Amino acid sequence: QVKLVESGGGSVQPGGSLRLSCAASGSISAVRFMAWYRQRPGQEREKVAEISPGGTTTYGVPAEGRFTISRDNAKDTVYLQRNNLNAEDTAVYYCNADIRVAGIGHYAEYWGQGTQVTVSS
Repeated sequence: QVKLVESGGGSVQPGGSLRLSCAASGSISAVRFMAWYRQRPGQEREKVAEISPGGTTTYGVPAEGRFTISRDNAKDTVYLQRNNLNAEDTAVYYCNADIRVAGIGHYAEYWGQGTQVTVSS
């Protein structure tokens, strides 16, 4: 069974920084795109950033130059570095990835369970 597990969430003061990690595990044959989404209270889930296996990155509107996505293909892990946090960054952050399970020919989309980030003084 394939799963994505996020870590690194928690409480941080405004202006602070945080690094989220998301590791894929299970019978994985290949990992295609990996991405981070977030869902702020009372709002729809929105894409923050996406990264290809080759390292090409795409950032959504929420990134605003303060987020950096990266990945370690050897570990099937994606990271999200966030600097200069403010209260509007308070959200549940979700990891998302296209994964091909060993023995299966097609890719499927997987989601992590989410990690809460709260920005407050």
